[in-house]
Amino acid sequence: MISSFISRVSEHVGQEIELKGWVYNFRSSGKIFFLQFRDGTGRIQAVFSKAGTSEEVWNALQSLRIESSVVLAGKVKEDSRSPSGFELDGMSLRVIQLAPDDYPIGKKEHGPDFLLDNRHLWLRSEKQWAIQRVRNTIINATFAYLNEIGFIKIDSPILTPNACEGTTELFEIDYFEWTKAYLSQSGQLYLEAAVMSLGRCFDFGPVFRAEKSKTRRHLTEFWMMDAEAAFVEHEGNLAIQEGLILRIVKDVLTQNRKELAILERNIEALEKVQAPFVRMTHAEAVAKLRGMGSDIKDIDDLGADDETMLTKLYDRPIFVEKYPAVVKAFYMKRDPQDATRVLNADLLAPEGYGEIIGGSQREDDYDMLLARIKEHNLPVEPFNWYLDLRKYGSVPHSGFGYGLERITAWICGLEHIRETIPFPRLINRITP
Repeated sequence: MISSFISRVSEHVGQEIELKGWVYNFRSSGKIFFLQFRDGTGRIQAVFSKAGTSEEVWNALQSLRIESSVVLAGKVKEDSRSPSGFELDGMSLRVIQLAPDDYPIGKKEHGPDFLLDNRHLWLRSEKQWAIQRVRNTIINATFAYLNEIGFIKIDSPILTPNACEGTTELFEIDYFEWTKAYLSQSGQLYLEAAVMSLGRCFDFGPVFRAEKSKTRRHLTEFWMMDAEAAFVEHEGNLAIQEGLILRIVKDVLTQNRKELAILERNIEALEKVQAPFVRMTHAEAVAKLRGMGSDIKDIDDLGADDETMLTKLYDRPIFVEKYPAVVKAFYMKRDPQDATRVLNADLLAPEGYGEIIGGSQREDDYDMLLARIKEHNLPVEPFNWYLDLRKYGSVPHSGFGYGLERITAWICGLEHIRETIPFPRLINRITP
């Protein structure tokens, strides 16, 4: 008998196959037993008739409980009424582990705290299954696109002696006897060192933010992709970001139609994500927001409410560029046309989702960077190695970082970012 997966049943129509997985639901009319089965690759129904099934198998079916693990055998047939288009004529069933009759997650509505407490089991739900598969496509699309345009994956450290933008939002680690250490909030500075060797680099991993944020867009631990490129200036940096988002959306629309349907995602909204993206300066965004009733000031960073208002005006992502230098990081290069502004941009996702990417051209002049460090009241000594990059073969370079969970929330059309990561870490949650 052929051992297969639900995702491949279309290859075995008319054949007898064996599947291994879990029972997520069932019902019986007394003579017919309908078994709802999943194996990680998909879901399918197997139908057993009492008349055509051995007594041993029929008794095993009657003993089943939700989330029992089983080995299932049956004959594949096409069925237009089935969501998958296929069904199994059940032949045999072997129970691997019979679950107790107290599975905590039922069909009734459960509150978010209950589902977070039972996250280890809630991951098995169909919507969570769909979200994690979309997340996986986003990751794979990122690697594929960046590799195709010459980026090399490197691994930056999680334990760092200093931060990119000060230490007020970092977790301090009391481990090293001779110095303080922190959990990383970005691999950017290390990527800047790496591009002087490899030209174009990216990293991908968990980062940590100690800021006590309790919003639908923030996590305490999240996954971030940082990319950096030598000899790429502001315009080129935006072009790379635009290409990446277009690739991600294209791959999800190609590979995850079923998952998007499960999530009831509006496909048309994603299909409208086309080049060129909307583009405006920070000053233009402020003027537009004031016209919509915002009280944003000339040098304010955009808040979450501002981003939401702005992104509901357009059906594609928005680059907001050239922010006031006083609200941005020390390493961002000043705009040669206006020294009060920097060559940066935030990319805002449409439909009210807000910032998904932040990036900038980096200051490549040694004296200017040293002055910026001092202006920001940062200690110079921990940044000496970073300043070295401007002493030995400095070149124009740019980079950006995206938050995986924010992109996943937007692509999936989710209300809260906690749904996008298998085990969310929030300011009030570290279990399970």
